[in-house]
Amino acid sequence: WNSYGGSIMAFTYDGLKQAIQDYTENSETTFVNNLPIFIRAAEERILKNVQLNLFMRNQVGLMAAGNQYLGAPSDFLAPFSLSIFNNAAGSDAKEYLEFKDLSFIETFHPDYTVRGKPRYYAQFDVGNFILAPTPDAAYDVEVQYLFRPASLTSGSGTDTSWLSENAELSLLYGSLVEAYIFMKGEQDMMAMYDKRFAESLQGLKMLGEAKETTQDYRVGKVIRNKQ
Repeated sequence: WNSYGGSIMAFTYDGLKQAIQDYTENSETTFVNNLPIFIRAAEERILKNVQLNLFMRNQVGLMAAGNQYLGAPSDFLAPFSLSIFNNAAGSDAKEYLEFKDLSFIETFHPDYTVRGKPRYYAQFDVGNFILAPTPDAAYDVEVQYLFRPASLTSGSGTDTSWLSENAELSLLYGSLVEAYIFMKGEQDMMAMYDKRFAESLQGLKMLGEAKETTQDYRVGKVIRNKQ
C-alpha cells in the first residue's frame, strides 16, 4: 500500500515534530516552539497547490434581498461553484453564477443599489463573496467549495490527519523548507527540500487531476498531453 505522498509511513503529530528535529539536527527551545507553525505553513501550501474533491463541501443558505454580499463558510478555502434556486420558477430551477474577478464585478455593477437576479460572483475578502447584480429577492443559494481541514497541530501528539497519512512526504519536506527559512539555513539544503516538496506534490496533483474535476462544473476534466 503506497500512500499518495510516496511512501508507506504515516506521521503522528509527535512523529512529524521529531522528524523535523532529526532532519535539521536542531532541538533548540525556540525552534521546537515554532514547529507547529512550520507544519501549518506546509499544510497551507499543500492545500493551495492541490485540489482534491476529498476536501470539498456543499453548504446551502439564503441571499438577502438588497445585500450585495454573501458570507462564505467559516472553513472556506476556494470556490468550486455557487448556484441559486429561482424560487419563482420552482425549487428545482438551479442556476449557476459565473465566478469573476472583483474588478469585473465593480465594473459590471458600479451602482450596488440597482437590483436584479445575480449573474456573477467574486471573492470580496476572506469571509465574503460579492454578487452582481445586487439580489432583488431572497434567493436560496448553494456554494460548493474547497474547505480547510483541521490541522494536524490541532490534535494530540498521537493524532494523525489525512495529509499526515497520505501526503506525509509533502508534509515533511514542506515543514523542512519552513524550518530552514526560520533557521536561515544553508541555501542548497533549502533548495533540495523545496525540490523534493515540489516532486512529492506531483502524485497528489495527478490524483486530483485524473480523478477529480477542476475548479468548477464548467471546466470538466483536465487532460494532460502525452509526452
